[in-house]
Amino acid sequence: MSSRLKDVAARAGVSVRTVSNVVSGSAPVAEATRVRVQAALDELGYRPNLAARNLRAGRTGLIGLAIPELYSPYFGELASLLVAAAQQRSWTVVIEQTFGDPEAERRFFEGAGGRLVDGLIISPWALGPQELRVDARSMPVVLLGERHPQGLADRVAVDNVLAADEATTHLLQGGRRRIAAIGVQPHLRNETARQRLEGYHRALRRAGLAFDPALERPVEALHRQDGAQAMASLLETDVRPDAVFAFSDELALGVLHVAHEHGLRVPEDLAIVGFDGVEDARYSHPPLTTVAPDKKQIAERALQCLGDRIYSPAAASVPPLDIVVRHELCVRASSRPAGT
Repeated sequence: MSSRLKDVAARAGVSVRTVSNVVSGSAPVAEATRVRVQAALDELGYRPNLAARNLRAGRTGLIGLAIPELYSPYFGELASLLVAAAQQRSWTVVIEQTFGDPEAERRFFEGAGGRLVDGLIISPWALGPQELRVDARSMPVVLLGERHPQGLADRVAVDNVLAADEATTHLLQGGRRRIAAIGVQPHLRNETARQRLEGYHRALRRAGLAFDPALERPVEALHRQDGAQAMASLLETDVRPDAVFAFSDELALGVLHVAHEHGLRVPEDLAIVGFDGVEDARYSHPPLTTVAPDKKQIAERALQCLGDRIYSPAAASVPPLDIVVRHELCVRASSRPAGT
């Protein structure tokens, strides 16, 4: 038979309410008492009935996560980190793949509106701030990525402009002057490509270099085949780049593939930098230089925001947070200057 709160209370020599406070964290408990209660919990193998607790509180213990693409290495890694961090909080994550489709994003919100989940985390590629405004009122919402919520919801993101500037500056410092930007997406509203292009432009401007539209290549998506197609089209022109800043690691891997096919040496003939810090980048040939957002921190901060909104009675009066997490330029062989 499983242990009950009163069994733990008897073992620790405290009241049932004190044990409940330790288990739920709903009220402060003296450290010495908390340690004694925790020892009793461990000895008796007590496991809280989360379903019953959530039911009493009018919660489900479920949170929703909507991401554009599960097969994207970046979003796959981020989703895995979010699920692991949610499990530490005794939450179950319901994942929806939207493909950046506005109707899919709306359906995600509408389904959540039936109180199937306690809160939402979404990386919106289609819905704008005004559309999110209506939906975010009914339950806690945390946005991931570049779409600015304009003070309507908590958001967790990286500084894409700064990160792209650092990536381009790294290539400039390696002596590159014909740097292509692969990943422009004028057909999308999610701001990712626009911000990374802005950072690329800022670095070129600071170096006194003019923008060359022929070196800025649009793509339909941020996948390997799109990067390969963009690089192949560049090699068909008279403007040969000596470096590529790709707006995702998947694009960069496609660029790398085409470079090898055309007999280009990387980094001697062509330096390549990607963005996202996915695991595949470490094992390409040569290993890929990449901008690596702290995905673990993105997951932790998003869940922290959501938990604060779900469990704190005063959360409604707290202005939405706009959290910028750190990133790192991981310099590897694909862009390392000769002799370094």
